[in-house]
Amino acid sequence: MGSPDTNQKKAGFFAAMTSGLSMFSNAMHRSVNGLLGYEGVEVINPEGGKEDAEEEAQRGRWKQEERDSYWKMMQKYIGSDVTSMVTLPVLIFEPMTMLQKMAELMEYSYLLDQADKCEDPYMRMVYAASWAVSVYFAYQRTWKPFNPILGETYEMVNHGGITFISEQVSHHPPMSAGHAENEHFTYDVTSKLRTKFLGNSLDVYPVGRTRVTLKRDGVVLDLVPPPTKVNNLIFGRTWVDSPGEMIMTNMTTGDKVVLYFQPCGWFGANRYEVDGYVYNADEEPKILMTGKWSESMSYQPCDLEGEPLAGTELKEVWRVATPPPNDKFQFTYFAHKLNSFDTAPKKLLPSDSRLRPDRWALEKGDLSKAGAAKSSLEERQRAEKRNREAKGDQFSPKWFDQTDEVTPTPWGDLEMYRYNGKYTEHRNGIDSSDAVDTGDVQSIEFCPWQYANLSE
Repeated sequence: MGSPDTNQKKAGFFAAMTSGLSMFSNAMHRSVNGLLGYEGVEVINPEGGKEDAEEEAQRGRWKQEERDSYWKMMQKYIGSDVTSMVTLPVLIFEPMTMLQKMAELMEYSYLLDQADKCEDPYMRMVYAASWAVSVYFAYQRTWKPFNPILGETYEMVNHGGITFISEQVSHHPPMSAGHAENEHFTYDVTSKLRTKFLGNSLDVYPVGRTRVTLKRDGVVLDLVPPPTKVNNLIFGRTWVDSPGEMIMTNMTTGDKVVLYFQPCGWFGANRYEVDGYVYNADEEPKILMTGKWSESMSYQPCDLEGEPLAGTELKEVWRVATPPPNDKFQFTYFAHKLNSFDTAPKKLLPSDSRLRPDRWALEKGDLSKAGAAKSSLEERQRAEKRNREAKGDQFSPKWFDQTDEVTPTPWGDLEMYRYNGKYTEHRNGIDSSDAVDTGDVQSIEFCPWQYANLSE
């Protein structure tokens, strides 16, 4: 929990911080019992009560015949990790890949710039933790990003002085690695999402490691995010919640931030709320933080019992940018930039996510073409795998190297990949022979296979 033990014994600033737990327990057991054949299906209206489950079940993006067919197909996977084992209809996708989703964390990168420039070690943690919270506004989108093809990449420039590269480094299990850098920080992530399909909901466990290095003092920050639950996948309106703790640790000094993401209760109680503290290395609270991940975060100095210091006031540190009105996929303006070639380097790798024909077709609104292109890419990937195995070749990523390190996470062990620096050489023109000019994007073929490293 984010509040100090002393606050659990008296009415402290966040005395009600855990009040959502019992409410959440009840909320997660609203079942449909009046629909023949679907007894026990968990349907949750985040804006309503228990009596709303059956009415909510009739809502959502699925047509009834599609919903019934998909439910019958998916029942056998209940309790399983469905990260890559199920072929999903393009109807539920957004025109973005998981590699681009990794880059969305860079939208409010100015907060990391502020953290690097900050003299106060505790305010440094406030800025960095607010950066980590900021992406959840984008993560509430209810559309699924495309799984990257093995060897697929995503590049981003022209945003906050950042150079960003991500790559799909493994297919089974699906794993991605990313690296970003500007004059103030470096960002490195290895991600291996794990899921558990529960029928009408999906638990998503962020198996991964995220590290940020602030360049001025060499401070290294480690981030452990909370799990996510996607509700009403088939029956009802899909919505996302991320109840639990987010922990950011300064591995250099021992300071840390513990933020508690409140679970959504009945009638939307506590939805979006985030509360917690910045602690020093002796686990004493120094600054309280509060806000909503859908709106803003604020901070205030506190005493050893977690109460606001007299003479101080709550100050806002981050506020979400106004999103486009009525956007079909709930994209932010920054998400649209990630799909545009405005954020692409002039010489682009042919393995870049922007060039995927299924993503491109979906962005243009052609679901039929997007579905056919998605099936074609998946079959091509299977054929390329068979071809590699027949030749005795092994795939190895180009921009990241697998290490011998296996790091534990709250949701399982993680094989680590490390940025190898070759992309920096590529960007500096030392090795850019594989890149293609973005002046005529229609003529560029998406081709991660030809681009992949192969070794015997």
